[in-house]
Amino acid sequence: MIQSHTSLPKEAFSLKTMIITTSALGLLAIYATTVFGLNVLVMVGVSYLSALVIELMFAKGRKRPLDYGWFVNPMIFALVLPPTSTWWMVMIGSMFGTFYGKAIFGGTGRNIFHPAAVGWVFLAFAFPNLMLTNWLNPVTNDIVSTATPLIQLNAGATPYPFTIMTLLMGQHAGSAGETFRLGILVLGLVLILIKAIDWKIPTFYLGTVFVLNYVGILLGLEKFKDPVLSLVVGGLMFAAFFMASDPVTSPYTPYAKIFYGIGLGVITVLIRNFAAFPEGAMFAILIMNAIAPMLDNMKINKKFVKEASV
Repeated sequence: MIQSHTSLPKEAFSLKTMIITTSALGLLAIYATTVFGLNVLVMVGVSYLSALVIELMFAKGRKRPLDYGWFVNPMIFALVLPPTSTWWMVMIGSMFGTFYGKAIFGGTGRNIFHPAAVGWVFLAFAFPNLMLTNWLNPVTNDIVSTATPLIQLNAGATPYPFTIMTLLMGQHAGSAGETFRLGILVLGLVLILIKAIDWKIPTFYLGTVFVLNYVGILLGLEKFKDPVLSLVVGGLMFAAFFMASDPVTSPYTPYAKIFYGIGLGVITVLIRNFAAFPEGAMFAILIMNAIAPMLDNMKINKKFVKEASV
């Protein structure tokens, strides 16, 4: 029988872990507010209120107390959106992601798909002009359509005038929480050190993206991009540390986490380099979410599952 996420130990998604993770995300939200303006705080507030409405409806309908894990995903969802997002767009996406990505499965510990990724993908298809071409340049405060470093890199150009340091510090157009990559990296490493997240998934995810692009460049394949720049553009780093490592929707067993990270990297590179969408992280997360239980059920994980259940 396939390993179920409902059988995970409580510490995998404990209240302490969720508070720590949300606090880290809150720091990124504060930085995003200083860069992109107060609309980021509006987005966070609307995301929380919208998700809370859905959570309360399901809690009342099931006659259960409010799920204490409800407060992580609304913050993630707000941070993966363009900082120009309108309140009604955030409301629709947050409600959709909470409803179809989490609540209908029974709440925290039972959902298969990451709610923030579900909400993002829905908005990307429902409102592509607002989600994919409506960016804010924090230097000029102008709304731009194609000036994000990821879009430039995917078009085959070096993200000019950005340097590695400016890409790490976030002084450019992009999603609200993705641009401060130095902060994401530091906070991600802290979360790994205090064991709030497992190191395997982000390491193999980012490592696979680097290796595939490096090998592609060595082979002279034009579709593959600079391996270092590929790591510091788009929402890849944010997704690796704060979404892919979600203990509920990712695998539980050690080898499964490794294969999960590799799969995320492969899908992300394929979508970035060969598909119409500039970013592949959200699609990669949802695709790998679906097969996470199967990865946990692989033969090489049998001994670990047996020992953990004792």
